[in-house]
Amino acid sequence: MGKFDLNRRKFLTALSMGTAHLMFNNPLYGLGSRFTSTDPLQRITLGKSGLNTTLIGFGTGVWAGDRTSFMTRQEKDKSVALLRHAYDRGVRMFDCADTYGTHGIMAEALKTMDRDKLTISSKIWTREGGIPEKERPDANIVVDRFRKEMGVDYFDLVQIHCMVDTDWTDSMKRQMEIMENLKAKGIIRAHGVSVHTLDAMKAAVADPWVDVLHARINPYGLSMDKPDPAEVVEVIHQMHATGRGIIGMKLVGNGDIKNDSEKIDHSLRFVLGLGSVDMMIVGFESAEQVDNYMERTSNALKAIA
Repeated sequence: MGKFDLNRRKFLTALSMGTAHLMFNNPLYGLGSRFTSTDPLQRITLGKSGLNTTLIGFGTGVWAGDRTSFMTRQEKDKSVALLRHAYDRGVRMFDCADTYGTHGIMAEALKTMDRDKLTISSKIWTREGGIPEKERPDANIVVDRFRKEMGVDYFDLVQIHCMVDTDWTDSMKRQMEIMENLKAKGIIRAHGVSVHTLDAMKAAVADPWVDVLHARINPYGLSMDKPDPAEVVEVIHQMHATGRGIIGMKLVGNGDIKNDSEKIDHSLRFVLGLGSVDMMIVGFESAEQVDNYMERTSNALKAIA
């Protein structure tokens, strides 16, 4: 895919006028939509990882940290019901992490789901803070705990969470090798990384170990690895071109625009129109929001077709 070539002044002007979506109809290259239909729950493949799942996934990490999140703070029955509603609507990707504290809630919801039809992901926290314990055991020990907490035999995807350093592929080499071994044993089907700086994302591009990347992306530069979307998109394109799967997150800027209907629609059209983001993770907080995003995503896919 070619170089991101978008006039920055024109881009900012369009955003301020609320017409950015007009620029993002097949926004960068005029190649046409990469998606096969306007179904928000169509099946997609995450690069060459072998993972096939739905375009929209359920992110369980809304306002999360230290093993708490929106999902853990509300009544457990409500969170389980919310997960079940998304499943009943057709969502088949559920994204968890150690820092979210949602493994137990997901375990309860799984009792009424067909595990074989799901893509379940989680993330290992290796940095200071983030989880209550000071110890950071090796990935095989952590993943074994994850499996017990969720009551599953395997995870479809396990990622190293929130990498920020340029040299993370060196400092995490031992954990990466352990995760590669877990993949060989079928304990995880794919591995990857969630990044929180552009330098860390560039390091992911350079290392073929990364099967799937979690990338923060929206047209407004909110809660992203760089405030200029053009810089971030360029690296995402590079990553996708090498056959790695790309999961888009922070589409509403960590909630900053979640109450701005027009900006949500612009963001969906932008991200879906890039051609290099395979699927989107949305942090749902209600059944109504699940239903709303189904309709919005379908409309966005129609707009970029």
